[in-house]
Amino acid sequence: MAIFLLALTPETSTPNILLRRAKRLRKLTGDSRLQSQSEIDQRHMTGSSVLVAALIRPFEITVKDPSIFFVNMYTALTYAIYFTFFEVFPLVFPPFYGFNLGETGLAFLACEVGAIIGLILYFAYLYFYMIPDNIKNGFREQEHRLLPAIFGSFVIPVGLFIFAWTARASIHWIVPLIGVAIFVVGQYCVIQGLFMYVPVSYPQYAASIFTGNDLIRSAIASGCILAARPMFVNLGVHKGVTVLAGLSVMGIIGTLLMYKFGKKLRAKSKFAQ
Repeated sequence: MAIFLLALTPETSTPNILLRRAKRLRKLTGDSRLQSQSEIDQRHMTGSSVLVAALIRPFEITVKDPSIFFVNMYTALTYAIYFTFFEVFPLVFPPFYGFNLGETGLAFLACEVGAIIGLILYFAYLYFYMIPDNIKNGFREQEHRLLPAIFGSFVIPVGLFIFAWTARASIHWIVPLIGVAIFVVGQYCVIQGLFMYVPVSYPQYAASIFTGNDLIRSAIASGCILAARPMFVNLGVHKGVTVLAGLSVMGIIGTLLMYKFGKKLRAKSKFAQ
Protein backbone atom coordinates (compact mmCIF):
# COMPACT_ATOMS: atom_id res chain seq x y z
CA MET A 1 0.00 0.00 0.00
CA ALA A 2 2.83 2.41 0.85
CA ILE A 3 4.48 1.79 -2.52
CA PHE A 4 1.13 2.27 -4.27
CA LEU A 5 0.53 5.59 -2.49
CA LEU A 6 4.06 6.85 -3.13
CA ALA A 7 3.80 6.00 -6.81
CA LEU A 8 0.34 7.41 -7.54
CA THR A 9 -0.45 10.09 -4.94
CA PRO A 10 0.27 13.58 -6.33
CA GLU A 11 2.37 16.06 -4.37
CA THR A 12 0.22 18.64 -2.54
CA SER A 13 2.80 20.50 -0.46
CA THR A 14 3.07 24.03 -1.87
CA PRO A 15 6.71 24.58 -0.79
CA ASN A 16 7.72 21.25 -2.32
CA ILE A 17 5.93 21.99 -5.60
CA LEU A 18 7.61 25.41 -5.83
CA LEU A 19 10.98 23.83 -4.99
CA ARG A 20 10.64 21.37 -7.88
CA ARG A 21 9.61 24.15 -10.24
CA ALA A 22 12.60 26.26 -9.22
CA LYS A 23 14.99 23.35 -9.80
CA ARG A 24 13.45 22.70 -13.21
CA LEU A 25 13.71 26.36 -14.22
CA ARG A 26 17.35 26.54 -13.10
CA LYS A 27 18.10 23.48 -15.19
CA LEU A 28 16.35 24.93 -18.24
CA THR A 29 17.72 28.48 -17.99
CA GLY A 30 21.00 28.00 -16.17
CA ASP A 31 20.06 30.94 -13.94
CA SER A 32 21.03 30.07 -10.34
CA ARG A 33 19.14 33.10 -9.02
CA LEU A 34 15.83 31.27 -9.54
CA GLN A 35 15.08 29.89 -6.08
CA SER A 36 11.98 28.98 -4.14
CA GLN A 37 11.11 30.54 -0.81
CA SER A 38 11.81 27.28 1.01
CA GLU A 39 15.40 27.27 -0.30
CA ILE A 40 15.87 30.84 0.90
CA ASP A 41 14.43 30.01 4.31
CA GLN A 42 16.60 26.91 4.72
CA ARG A 43 19.76 28.98 4.49
CA HIS A 44 18.75 30.78 7.67
CA MET A 45 17.65 27.69 9.60
CA THR A 46 19.74 26.45 12.52
CA GLY A 47 19.80 23.12 14.30
CA SER A 48 17.85 24.57 17.21
CA SER A 49 15.11 25.93 14.95
CA VAL A 50 14.74 22.52 13.29
CA LEU A 51 14.55 20.89 16.73
CA VAL A 52 11.88 23.34 17.86
CA ALA A 53 9.83 22.80 14.71
CA ALA A 54 10.05 19.01 14.97
CA LEU A 55 9.65 18.41 18.71
CA ILE A 56 8.27 21.46 20.48
CA ARG A 57 5.92 23.15 18.02
CA PRO A 58 3.41 20.23 17.80
CA PHE A 59 2.82 20.45 21.55
CA GLU A 60 2.86 24.25 21.54
CA ILE A 61 0.06 24.35 18.98
CA THR A 62 -1.92 21.71 20.89
CA VAL A 63 -1.72 23.69 24.13
CA LYS A 64 -2.31 27.15 22.68
CA ASP A 65 -4.98 26.45 20.05
CA PRO A 66 -8.38 25.24 21.38
CA SER A 67 -9.46 23.76 18.04
CA ILE A 68 -6.32 21.65 17.69
CA PHE A 69 -6.55 20.61 21.34
CA PHE A 70 -10.06 19.33 20.69
CA VAL A 71 -9.06 17.58 17.46
CA ASN A 72 -6.22 15.77 19.23
CA MET A 73 -8.27 14.79 22.28
CA TYR A 74 -11.32 13.66 20.30
CA THR A 75 -9.37 11.57 17.80
CA ALA A 76 -7.40 10.09 20.71
CA LEU A 77 -10.67 9.15 22.41
CA THR A 78 -12.05 7.44 19.31
CA TYR A 79 -8.83 5.51 18.82
CA ALA A 80 -8.73 4.53 22.49
CA ILE A 81 -12.28 3.19 22.27
CA TYR A 82 -11.42 1.31 19.10
CA PHE A 83 -8.45 -0.39 20.73
CA THR A 84 -10.52 -1.42 23.75
CA PHE A 85 -12.31 -3.83 21.39
CA PHE A 86 -9.21 -6.03 21.62
CA GLU A 87 -10.00 -6.48 25.32
CA VAL A 88 -13.79 -6.51 25.27
CA PHE A 89 -14.34 -9.00 22.43
CA PRO A 90 -12.78 -11.91 24.39
CA LEU A 91 -15.03 -10.99 27.32
CA VAL A 92 -18.18 -11.06 25.16
CA PHE A 93 -18.11 -13.60 22.38
CA PRO A 94 -16.56 -16.69 24.03
CA PRO A 95 -18.62 -16.57 27.28
CA PHE A 96 -21.90 -15.22 25.83
CA TYR A 97 -21.96 -16.93 22.44
CA GLY A 98 -19.51 -19.82 22.77
CA PHE A 99 -17.09 -18.51 20.13
CA ASN A 100 -13.73 -20.23 19.91
CA LEU A 101 -10.48 -18.35 19.38
CA GLY A 102 -10.78 -18.34 15.59
CA GLU A 103 -14.41 -17.21 15.60
CA THR A 104 -13.58 -14.43 18.06
CA GLY A 105 -10.89 -13.25 15.66
CA LEU A 106 -13.37 -13.28 12.78
CA ALA A 107 -15.66 -11.01 14.82
CA PHE A 108 -13.16 -8.21 14.22
CA LEU A 109 -14.21 -8.25 10.56
CA ALA A 110 -17.10 -6.07 11.72
CA CYS A 111 -14.54 -3.28 11.97
CA GLU A 112 -13.56 -3.82 8.33
CA VAL A 113 -17.20 -3.79 7.27
CA GLY A 114 -17.69 -0.50 9.09
CA ALA A 115 -14.59 1.00 7.49
CA ILE A 116 -15.75 0.01 4.00
CA ILE A 117 -19.21 1.49 4.62
CA GLY A 118 -17.61 4.67 5.97
CA LEU A 119 -15.39 4.88 2.89
CA ILE A 120 -18.39 4.53 0.57
CA LEU A 121 -20.39 7.14 2.47
CA TYR A 122 -17.51 9.61 2.50
CA PHE A 123 -16.80 9.22 -1.21
CA ALA A 124 -20.52 9.63 -1.90
CA TYR A 125 -20.47 12.82 0.18
CA LEU A 126 -17.53 14.15 -1.85
CA TYR A 127 -18.95 13.14 -5.23
CA PHE A 128 -22.57 14.16 -4.77
CA TYR A 129 -22.22 17.15 -2.43
CA MET A 130 -18.79 18.62 -1.70
CA ILE A 131 -17.33 18.73 -5.22
CA PRO A 132 -20.55 20.06 -6.88
CA ASP A 133 -20.90 22.61 -4.06
CA ASN A 134 -17.31 23.80 -4.56
CA ILE A 135 -17.90 24.15 -8.31
CA LYS A 136 -21.14 26.07 -7.80
CA ASN A 137 -20.35 28.21 -4.75
CA GLY A 138 -16.57 28.18 -4.56
CA PHE A 139 -14.64 27.25 -1.44
CA ARG A 140 -16.65 28.06 1.64
CA GLU A 141 -15.35 28.67 5.15
CA GLN A 142 -13.13 25.91 6.47
CA GLU A 143 -15.77 24.89 9.01
CA HIS A 144 -17.94 23.67 6.14
CA ARG A 145 -15.59 20.68 5.89
CA LEU A 146 -16.60 19.58 9.38
CA LEU A 147 -19.97 18.24 8.21
CA PRO A 148 -18.74 14.60 8.00
CA ALA A 149 -17.27 14.93 11.49
CA ILE A 150 -20.57 16.24 12.86
CA PHE A 151 -22.41 13.30 11.30
CA GLY A 152 -19.83 10.85 12.63
CA SER A 153 -19.93 12.31 16.13
CA PHE A 154 -23.61 11.35 16.38
CA VAL A 155 -23.03 7.89 14.90
CA ILE A 156 -20.20 6.88 17.28
CA PRO A 157 -22.25 6.80 20.52
CA VAL A 158 -25.15 5.10 18.71
CA GLY A 159 -22.90 2.20 17.73
CA LEU A 160 -21.39 1.96 21.21
CA PHE A 161 -24.76 2.00 22.96
CA ILE A 162 -26.00 -0.75 20.63
CA PHE A 163 -22.97 -2.88 21.48
CA ALA A 164 -23.23 -2.17 25.22
CA TRP A 165 -26.92 -2.99 25.53
CA THR A 166 -27.16 -5.95 23.15
CA ALA A 167 -24.00 -7.92 24.01
CA ARG A 168 -25.80 -10.66 25.92
CA ALA A 169 -26.56 -14.33 25.33
CA SER A 170 -30.27 -13.71 24.76
CA ILE A 171 -29.59 -11.52 21.69
CA HIS A 172 -28.02 -12.83 18.46
CA TRP A 173 -24.30 -12.15 18.14
CA ILE A 174 -24.76 -10.21 14.90
CA VAL A 175 -26.51 -7.36 16.73
CA PRO A 176 -23.56 -6.19 18.88
CA LEU A 177 -21.32 -6.58 15.83
CA ILE A 178 -23.66 -4.26 13.93
CA GLY A 179 -23.07 -1.78 16.73
CA VAL A 180 -19.30 -2.17 16.26
CA ALA A 181 -19.62 -1.57 12.51
CA ILE A 182 -21.74 1.54 13.14
CA PHE A 183 -19.11 2.86 15.55
CA VAL A 184 -16.37 2.41 12.95
CA VAL A 185 -18.49 4.22 10.33
CA GLY A 186 -18.75 7.17 12.70
CA GLN A 187 -15.07 7.06 13.56
CA TYR A 188 -14.11 7.05 9.87
CA CYS A 189 -16.28 10.10 9.16
CA VAL A 190 -14.96 11.96 12.20
CA ILE A 191 -11.33 11.35 11.28
CA GLN A 192 -11.87 12.35 7.64
CA GLY A 193 -13.79 15.50 8.55
CA LEU A 194 -11.30 16.69 11.17
CA PHE A 195 -8.25 15.79 9.12
CA MET A 196 -9.64 17.72 6.14
CA TYR A 197 -10.28 20.75 8.36
CA VAL A 198 -6.76 20.93 9.81
CA PRO A 199 -4.62 21.45 6.66
CA VAL A 200 -6.94 24.04 5.11
CA SER A 201 -7.12 26.00 8.38
CA TYR A 202 -3.46 25.61 9.41
CA PRO A 203 -1.58 25.07 6.11
CA GLN A 204 1.76 26.36 7.37
CA TYR A 205 1.75 24.10 10.43
CA ALA A 206 -0.17 21.09 9.11
CA ALA A 207 2.83 18.76 9.33
CA SER A 208 3.53 19.75 12.94
CA ILE A 209 -0.13 19.39 13.87
CA PHE A 210 -0.41 15.91 12.37
CA THR A 211 2.84 14.90 14.09
CA GLY A 212 1.48 15.96 17.46
CA ASN A 213 -1.87 14.35 16.75
CA ASP A 214 -0.29 11.04 15.82
CA LEU A 215 1.84 10.98 18.97
CA ILE A 216 -0.95 12.00 21.34
CA ARG A 217 -3.52 9.74 19.69
CA SER A 218 -1.27 6.70 19.69
CA ALA A 219 0.03 7.25 23.24
CA ILE A 220 -3.44 7.63 24.74
CA ALA A 221 -4.86 4.70 22.76
CA SER A 222 -2.01 2.37 23.74
CA GLY A 223 -2.31 3.40 27.38
CA CYS A 224 -6.04 2.78 27.41
CA ILE A 225 -5.50 -0.84 26.38
CA LEU A 226 -3.86 -1.44 29.77
CA ALA A 227 -6.81 0.07 31.62
CA ALA A 228 -9.54 -1.47 29.46
CA ARG A 229 -9.59 -5.00 30.84
CA PRO A 230 -9.65 -3.98 34.54
CA MET A 231 -12.48 -1.56 33.74
CA PHE A 232 -14.57 -4.17 31.93
CA VAL A 233 -13.89 -6.80 34.60
CA ASN A 234 -14.85 -4.48 37.47
CA LEU A 235 -17.78 -2.65 35.85
CA GLY A 236 -18.91 -5.37 33.50
CA VAL A 237 -18.99 -5.16 29.73
CA HIS A 238 -22.37 -3.43 29.56
CA LYS A 239 -21.56 -0.63 32.02
CA GLY A 240 -17.99 -0.28 30.78
CA VAL A 241 -18.94 0.25 27.14
CA THR A 242 -21.80 2.52 28.25
CA VAL A 243 -19.22 4.72 30.01
CA LEU A 244 -17.22 4.93 26.78
CA ALA A 245 -20.38 5.77 24.84
CA GLY A 246 -21.16 8.53 27.32
CA LEU A 247 -17.67 9.98 26.92
CA SER A 248 -18.05 9.93 23.14
CA VAL A 249 -21.19 12.09 23.42
CA MET A 250 -18.92 14.99 24.36
CA GLY A 251 -17.56 14.80 20.83
CA ILE A 252 -20.96 15.89 19.53
CA ILE A 253 -20.78 19.05 21.61
CA GLY A 254 -17.19 19.72 20.58
CA THR A 255 -17.73 19.34 16.84
CA LEU A 256 -20.85 21.52 16.92
CA LEU A 257 -19.02 24.24 18.88
CA MET A 258 -16.11 24.03 16.47
CA TYR A 259 -18.47 24.35 13.51
CA LYS A 260 -20.18 27.40 15.03
CA PHE A 261 -17.22 29.23 16.56
CA GLY A 262 -14.31 27.89 14.51
CA LYS A 263 -13.97 31.08 12.48
CA LYS A 264 -13.66 33.21 15.62
CA LEU A 265 -11.13 30.81 17.11
CA ARG A 266 -9.08 30.89 13.91
CA ALA A 267 -9.11 34.68 13.94
CA LYS A 268 -7.59 34.67 17.43
CA SER A 269 -5.03 31.95 16.69
CA LYS A 270 -1.52 32.88 15.54
CA PHE A 271 -1.21 29.48 13.85
CA ALA A 272 -4.40 29.51 11.75
CA GLN A 273 -5.06 31.02 8.34
